[in-house]
Amino acid sequence: MAGTTTASAQQVRDVLGLIAAEESDIVPELLVLAELVDDQWHARSPGGPVVEAVLGSGQGFQDRLTRRLAERYEASAQDAVERRRVKRLLHAVRGLATIEGQPSATRAVLMRLLADQEVHYSPGQLARLAELEFAEGRELPGAFVALIRRTRLLGWNTMKVLDPIADRITGPVVNPGEAWSDVALAELAGLGEDWQRLVAHAATATAARPSTKWDKTGQALVDTVGPDAVRVQLAPWLRLVGRPRTHPLVDTGHAGESFDPYNATVLRGLVWLLSLLPPHPDTARALGTLVETSLRKVAGLGPVNPKVANAAVNALARVDSEAALAELARLGTRVTYKGTLKLLNTALDAKAEEKGLSREEVEELAVPAYGLTQVGRAEHRLGEATAVLEVNGPKAVLSWRTAAGKTVKSVPAAVRRDHADELKELKASVKDIDKMLTAQSERLDRQFLARRTWAYGAWRERYLDHPLVGTLARRLLWTVDGTTVGHADGELRTLADTPVTEGTEVALWHPVGHTPDEILTWRDWLERHAITQPFKQAHREVYLLTDAERTTDTYSNRFAAHVLRQHQFHSLAAVRGWHNKLRLAVDDEAPPAVRELPRWGLRAEYWIEGDGGDDHLDITESGSFLRLRTDQVRFYPLDAPPNSAHCYGGEYRMRPRGGAAHVDPLPLTAIPPLVLSEVLRDVDLFVGVASVGNDPTWQDGGPGGRFREYWTSYGFAELNQSAQTRRALLERLIPRLAIADRCTLEGRFLHVKGERHTYKIHLGSSNILMTPDDRYLCIVPGSNPSVPQAGYLPYEGDRMLAVILSKAMLLAKDTEITDPTILSQL
Repeated sequence: MAGTTTASAQQVRDVLGLIAAEESDIVPELLVLAELVDDQWHARSPGGPVVEAVLGSGQGFQDRLTRRLAERYEASAQDAVERRRVKRLLHAVRGLATIEGQPSATRAVLMRLLADQEVHYSPGQLARLAELEFAEGRELPGAFVALIRRTRLLGWNTMKVLDPIADRITGPVVNPGEAWSDVALAELAGLGEDWQRLVAHAATATAARPSTKWDKTGQALVDTVGPDAVRVQLAPWLRLVGRPRTHPLVDTGHAGESFDPYNATVLRGLVWLLSLLPPHPDTARALGTLVETSLRKVAGLGPVNPKVANAAVNALARVDSEAALAELARLGTRVTYKGTLKLLNTALDAKAEEKGLSREEVEELAVPAYGLTQVGRAEHRLGEATAVLEVNGPKAVLSWRTAAGKTVKSVPAAVRRDHADELKELKASVKDIDKMLTAQSERLDRQFLARRTWAYGAWRERYLDHPLVGTLARRLLWTVDGTTVGHADGELRTLADTPVTEGTEVALWHPVGHTPDEILTWRDWLERHAITQPFKQAHREVYLLTDAERTTDTYSNRFAAHVLRQHQFHSLAAVRGWHNKLRLAVDDEAPPAVRELPRWGLRAEYWIEGDGGDDHLDITESGSFLRLRTDQVRFYPLDAPPNSAHCYGGEYRMRPRGGAAHVDPLPLTAIPPLVLSEVLRDVDLFVGVASVGNDPTWQDGGPGGRFREYWTSYGFAELNQSAQTRRALLERLIPRLAIADRCTLEGRFLHVKGERHTYKIHLGSSNILMTPDDRYLCIVPGSNPSVPQAGYLPYEGDRMLAVILSKAMLLAKDTEITDPTILSQL
């Protein structure tokens, strides 16, 4: 430290001497000093005297220094650290304010330098730079125009200064610097003035919805260019939205991850224009993808751009086509952002009213076949080759058969050459099917609490025999007129394999209300017929009232006293249909996590509170808690006044308004067993996935070690219901594994015998202990572990099972491990 201080003091003296002599280029010496003083240039810092000397020097020297620093910035395009250093120096010596009298070449460099930020602190300076360029007859560089537009939209009190400049700007029609806008600008250059006018009209989409006048102008412009040309041109642009910026911005927080605000307005206009075109699957596909891209979550920011997502939803709602309705229905099962979900619900309700159907029926009828001609399969002849599209589990697979009948995986060259459009549509269908399968699986999984029943004929058409949904429905159990059935060998069959060919009323089967023996026999039936269910149904956990819950009467403590990662919990809750408000470290109140059950007249609540807040390690930059502590699960009538508690924690209280009466929580014994089981299953999922006890790197207890006791108790605790189900499955699965002779199940652990140690993998958390001294072994699983090949699996979607099996496979051959992080612990 003393050596650094001495070096910086000497460097300061050297630089001061060069300033006094007005040396023409002291930038190298300034950058050396900048590193020594850690870019600190304020009056009381070691670099303060240097700034003071520059500001006291002659104007000519200051101008030359500004020019040299700007040139150095330009030359450091690949060195982000040096660029930040130069920019801070320019700010310190007021070089960025030194505009008057600078030659045009220096101004050009300064404009490029300024354009690397999201918003500029001095709109007056931007205006003056623009005026000087206009006065000399030059157009403003596109990146600098983008900065002016961003500053005008995002800055404080900037419009009065920048509006006159914006009115004089003739281009570019969209801001450069994003992948889609760069491609658009390059292509627009060769498309002519009609296209320029069309996109310029899109830039006027500043309202929440298009006006009649806006639509009329837009339709006229579309007709001039040609509707098909508009669709073909715009769809590829929209597919590029959300890609990393091509012109990175520095020192700007989330600017690199959010949409350029000016371009976001243009995007809104473009999707409105798409809704004026004749319906086409490509249009619906592009709009649906844009909704999901625009709602992608960014830590500390939230959804990237809900404004664009909402515009795309409104555009889909205006398109009268099967493909658009399918996208609305699919998004309705996937979107969790409250504002956009409300728009989706409104659009779907309007479609239902328009067709005279229930909302549920519209969602069922909206699922396309995507070219499938039978359940899960289609063949398309392209020249002499045949494309075979098949649904295998959760994915669609495209394979090829030659004229000789040989099956090949790669696309035949003749198909690529002669059938490019058909091939493109087939590949798009594969992606569409994958997305819709996920959405429909989640929709079906939520049907247990919907109390839905179907007329037999309608159910067969919309579910069992539907080309896409049938691939899911045929792997589930149903009740037909009270008799449980499954689909096997081309027929609905009973437990005794007796065919069922007709019926009156159909419902989705749930294990609640069935005996353990009956459930086990149906599990055996599924295994006998090699049916892998799309989610847990026959193996679904059932949560019955415990003695402790009968004692507490109105609440369950089964999932209390856990520490959860807040943002992961928040996302999971939204996917499962719960409403939750992020806990901020502020003086405010928030309701518990709530799941409304209108079909049952009930509201389930999971009481949570923010954890910490005194330490910056406990909150994000945006002020939200990183972690939550959990408390009770309660049930209330659906219309009961809401409960709330302070974000930092404390007692939940009900605050009736408008003369409403206080409402007591309902006894757990009064909650229908199906509702109780499904709600507690959701909460078990939240804890099982979001608990910090699942983090293998937290053996030290996290920040300050204060979670050590919780991490240990959770990571090796008695198995919860989900882990018990996993254990029962492993009992049947392990004998089929290649490492079966090295594995045994004992209590809460899967024991794996390696050459170096015997390892105990906990079946709830996947945490590992090594014998003989139960030393902890940290193995961080990959982001997408796959289940090792183990033959038949009865259901999809258990990520923890995949993690446990992957670790077991690795540790059974521990002498072959090469990862140095793992080897250092063995």
